Amino acid sequence: MERARILIADDDRKTRDVISIFLRHKGYDVFQAFDGEDALEKVEQHDPHLVITDFMMPRANGHEVIRRIKAARPEIVTIAYSAFANFEMTADLLKAGAFFYLEKPFELEVLEAQIERGLEHYAMQSRAFSSAPRIKNRSLFQNMIGESQRMLAVFELIEKIANSDSTVLIQGESGTGKELVAKAIHDLSRRRANPFVAVNTAAIPDELLESELFGHVRGAFTGAVANRVGRFELADGGTIFLDEIGEMQMRLQAKLLRVLQNRMLEPVGASSSRKVDLRIIAATNQNLERLVASRDFREDLYYRLSVIPIILPPLRDRREDIPLLIESFLDRFSRSGNHKVKGIEKGVVELLCCYDWPGNVRELENLIEYLVVLKGSGTITMRDVPDKYRKGKKPADSATVTLPEGGLCLNSAVAQFEDRLISQALEMSGGNKKEAAQLLNLKRTTLIEKLKKKNIAMATSD
Repeated sequence: MERARILIADDDRKTRDVISIFLRHKGYDVFQAFDGEDALEKVEQHDPHLVITDFMMPRANGHEVIRRIKAARPEIVTIAYSAFANFEMTADLLKAGAFFYLEKPFELEVLEAQIERGLEHYAMQSRAFSSAPRIKNRSLFQNMIGESQRMLAVFELIEKIANSDSTVLIQGESGTGKELVAKAIHDLSRRRANPFVAVNTAAIPDELLESELFGHVRGAFTGAVANRVGRFELADGGTIFLDEIGEMQMRLQAKLLRVLQNRMLEPVGASSSRKVDLRIIAATNQNLERLVASRDFREDLYYRLSVIPIILPPLRDRREDIPLLIESFLDRFSRSGNHKVKGIEKGVVELLCCYDWPGNVRELENLIEYLVVLKGSGTITMRDVPDKYRKGKKPADSATVTLPEGGLCLNSAVAQFEDRLISQALEMSGGNKKEAAQLLNLKRTTLIEKLKKKNIAMATSD
């Protein structure tokens, strides 16, 4: 069997050497990188199975390294660590695609255990990514709209994994379109002629969910007057989509784990198990890593579910897609209700692009339907938009400073405002100076000079 290749990225040579010696002793092929950009180059040179990276590094921090690795080579497993841990950092690393996060100092045996799990994860994912995408158009994504880089990456991932049977875990806020992604995977797969069964596990009472999923035999409990086929059997040959999986009781998690492990299910009250052939896609808007840590979700089930993780971005993180979504919803609702709405004012579109959309795409869809139905005909104007959206401030207005009675130092206020915008741009770009400069409509060299003058301490990259 091929020896696993592991890349260690850390600007601290002593740390790199300690980990390298330990892992080589364990039988791994180990390579080192002295900063973020060097790590990305070494990935191309050595084709590692797993990358271990520090968070704070010159040129590209751990978040940027993981993001760029997962964008180019999603099957590579990444483990991050840092001595400066906080909840936001950990959440961002996991969202970027980190398999696991360790807080320094950590025991090498703990790292070894996560590497073993990560390599198992790699083996399962590499099988899923081994086949090239079969479909090069978006014809089956008609209900999923987007031209932003983040959505195009999701589309490409769907195409790559569709024809495998690997389990998929879709994570994202409510209203981001998790069921649409699951349906697209099914529609592109070899199972597309068979059933797609969607189950919202949070919408079914706990006492009924076991029977709903696994079925029951006559006499299994009071009221079980006949045998009942569960959703898993209904999906036999096709795909089952388990939404809100984080709400499932621990007892049922154990039964689900058995289905994942050997595709065997046991109806309530049955004395024998039944074989099923299906693909399982799960989804959640919760942070399963936190549920695992609090022992509210089985760790072994989490790793079984997240063979291929898909992270759906919230609408506020892909604002460039909002005009496309508005146009699509406007056309659909105008035709379906026989309305005569001709369009929407440019100012309204600009206003809606500035709103944060806590309900994501679903909220935008509901708003456009509301506007079309109430308008009936003509063009939607600013007066038609509910106060909730018209009162929202545009990003440029949110930093407006009110002059206090005692006055203020103009130079200091301007400098602080500029610092905040630069820090936000660096955060949005994952520390990439070139992308941050584009967000601020500055030359990259200009931004670098400002960073030097202001001494803004952030791990950044080119």
